[in-house]
Amino acid sequence: MRAKLTVGAAAVAGIALLLSQSPAWAHHAFAAEFDAKKPIRFIEATVTKVQLINPHSWIYVDVKQPDGKIENWAIEAGSPNILLRRGVTKDTLKLGTKIVVEGYQSKDGSHRANGRDLTLPDGTKLFLGGSGTGAPYEVQRPGVDTEK
Repeated sequence: MRAKLTVGAAAVAGIALLLSQSPAWAHHAFAAEFDAKKPIRFIEATVTKVQLINPHSWIYVDVKQPDGKIENWAIEAGSPNILLRRGVTKDTLKLGTKIVVEGYQSKDGSHRANGRDLTLPDGTKLFLGGSGTGAPYEVQRPGVDTEK
Protein backbone atom coordinates (compact mmCIF):
# COMPACT_ATOMS: atom_id res chain seq x y z
CA MET A 1 0.00 0.00 0.00
CA ARG A 2 2.82 2.36 0.91
CA ALA A 3 4.55 1.74 -2.47
CA LYS A 4 1.34 2.62 -4.35
CA LEU A 5 1.08 5.90 -2.43
CA THR A 6 4.71 6.79 -3.15
CA VAL A 7 4.31 6.05 -6.87
CA GLY A 8 1.03 8.00 -6.98
CA ALA A 9 2.56 10.97 -5.15
CA ALA A 10 5.55 10.97 -7.50
CA ALA A 11 3.25 10.89 -10.53
CA VAL A 12 1.20 13.81 -9.24
CA ALA A 13 4.35 15.79 -8.43
CA GLY A 14 5.77 15.08 -11.90
CA ILE A 15 2.61 16.20 -13.65
CA ALA A 16 2.47 19.36 -11.52
CA LEU A 17 6.08 20.14 -12.41
CA LEU A 18 5.42 19.69 -16.13
CA LEU A 19 2.33 21.88 -16.06
CA SER A 20 4.10 24.63 -14.16
CA GLN A 21 6.79 24.80 -16.86
CA SER A 22 4.47 25.51 -19.80
CA PRO A 23 5.13 29.28 -19.90
CA ALA A 24 8.85 28.59 -20.31
CA TRP A 25 8.14 26.32 -23.30
CA ALA A 26 6.12 29.10 -24.95
CA HIS A 27 9.11 31.47 -24.90
CA HIS A 28 11.41 31.31 -27.91
CA ALA A 29 14.85 32.33 -29.07
CA PHE A 30 15.41 34.70 -31.98
CA ALA A 31 16.72 31.94 -34.27
CA ALA A 32 13.66 29.79 -33.66
CA GLU A 33 11.31 32.19 -35.44
CA PHE A 34 13.24 34.94 -37.18
CA ASP A 35 15.86 34.98 -39.95
CA ALA A 36 18.93 37.19 -39.47
CA LYS A 37 19.45 36.97 -43.25
CA LYS A 38 16.08 38.61 -43.97
CA PRO A 39 16.42 42.18 -42.68
CA ILE A 40 13.45 44.51 -43.04
CA ARG A 41 13.41 48.31 -43.05
CA PHE A 42 10.14 50.17 -43.32
CA ILE A 43 10.71 53.87 -43.87
CA GLU A 44 7.14 55.15 -43.46
CA ALA A 45 5.35 52.58 -41.36
CA THR A 46 2.10 53.78 -39.82
CA VAL A 47 1.29 52.54 -36.31
CA THR A 48 -2.09 50.76 -36.27
CA LYS A 49 -2.02 48.94 -32.92
CA VAL A 50 0.28 48.61 -29.90
CA GLN A 51 0.14 45.73 -27.42
CA LEU A 52 2.40 46.25 -24.40
CA ILE A 53 2.15 42.69 -23.06
CA ASN A 54 4.50 40.05 -21.61
CA PRO A 55 6.68 38.36 -22.58
CA HIS A 56 6.96 40.40 -25.80
CA SER A 57 5.16 43.53 -26.85
CA TRP A 58 3.82 43.87 -30.40
CA ILE A 59 3.69 46.95 -32.62
CA TYR A 60 1.44 46.65 -35.66
CA VAL A 61 2.18 48.86 -38.64
CA ASP A 62 0.78 49.44 -42.11
CA VAL A 63 3.47 49.41 -44.77
CA LYS A 64 2.92 50.64 -48.33
CA GLN A 65 4.51 48.28 -50.85
CA PRO A 66 6.05 49.40 -54.19
CA ASP A 67 2.89 48.23 -56.01
CA GLY A 68 0.77 50.49 -53.78
CA LYS A 69 -0.77 47.72 -51.68
CA ILE A 70 -0.86 48.18 -47.92
CA GLU A 71 0.41 45.31 -45.76
CA ASN A 72 -0.07 45.11 -42.00
CA TRP A 73 3.03 43.85 -40.18
CA ALA A 74 3.39 42.68 -36.58
CA ILE A 75 6.70 43.78 -35.07
CA GLU A 76 7.86 41.93 -31.97
CA ALA A 77 9.52 44.06 -29.30
CA GLY A 78 10.74 43.58 -25.76
CA SER A 79 8.61 43.33 -22.66
CA PRO A 80 6.76 46.46 -21.48
CA ASN A 81 9.34 46.93 -18.72
CA ILE A 82 12.27 46.83 -21.16
CA LEU A 83 10.52 49.21 -23.55
CA LEU A 84 9.69 51.65 -20.76
CA ARG A 85 13.35 51.76 -19.73
CA ARG A 86 14.26 52.52 -23.35
CA GLY A 87 11.74 55.35 -23.72
CA VAL A 88 8.77 53.57 -25.29
CA THR A 89 5.47 54.23 -23.50
CA LYS A 90 1.81 54.01 -24.44
CA ASP A 91 2.05 57.69 -25.41
CA THR A 92 5.21 57.32 -27.53
CA LEU A 93 3.50 55.24 -30.21
CA LYS A 94 0.11 56.75 -30.87
CA LEU A 95 -2.07 55.29 -33.60
CA GLY A 96 -1.32 56.93 -36.95
CA THR A 97 2.26 57.86 -36.05
CA LYS A 98 4.72 57.45 -38.93
CA ILE A 99 7.83 55.57 -37.82
CA VAL A 100 10.87 53.84 -39.28
CA VAL A 101 11.20 50.21 -38.22
CA GLU A 102 14.20 47.94 -38.70
CA GLY A 103 14.40 44.28 -37.83
CA TYR A 104 14.29 40.75 -39.20
CA GLN A 105 11.44 38.91 -40.91
CA SER A 106 9.99 35.66 -39.60
CA LYS A 107 11.32 32.45 -41.09
CA ASP A 108 7.86 31.44 -42.33
CA GLY A 109 7.69 34.50 -44.60
CA SER A 110 4.62 35.97 -42.90
CA HIS A 111 4.21 39.65 -42.12
CA ARG A 112 5.90 39.32 -38.73
CA ALA A 113 9.30 40.63 -37.75
CA ASN A 114 11.54 40.91 -34.74
CA GLY A 115 12.09 44.62 -34.22
CA ARG A 116 15.57 45.95 -33.67
CA ASP A 117 15.29 49.72 -34.00
CA LEU A 118 12.43 52.17 -34.17
CA THR A 119 12.86 55.80 -35.21
CA LEU A 120 10.24 58.34 -34.14
CA PRO A 121 9.14 61.29 -36.31
CA ASP A 122 11.46 63.63 -34.35
CA GLY A 123 14.47 61.43 -35.20
CA THR A 124 14.76 59.72 -31.81
CA LYS A 125 16.04 56.19 -32.33
CA LEU A 126 14.99 53.50 -29.84
CA PHE A 127 16.19 49.91 -29.49
CA LEU A 128 13.18 47.57 -29.36
CA GLY A 129 14.89 44.64 -27.63
CA GLY A 130 12.71 41.81 -28.91
CA SER A 131 13.87 38.19 -28.72
CA GLY A 132 17.20 38.92 -30.37
CA THR A 133 20.55 38.32 -28.80
CA GLY A 134 20.64 41.70 -27.12
CA ALA A 135 21.48 45.26 -27.99
CA PRO A 136 24.32 45.32 -30.51
CA TYR A 137 25.16 48.84 -29.38
CA GLU A 138 24.00 51.37 -26.88
CA VAL A 139 21.77 54.05 -28.41
CA GLN A 140 22.57 57.57 -27.22
CA ARG A 141 19.63 59.29 -25.53
CA PRO A 142 19.42 62.92 -26.71
CA GLY A 143 19.73 65.34 -23.80
CA VAL A 144 20.67 62.53 -21.41
CA ASP A 145 23.81 60.92 -22.85
CA THR A 146 24.71 63.74 -25.20
CA GLU A 147 25.20 67.45 -24.83
CA LYS A 148 23.13 69.76 -26.98
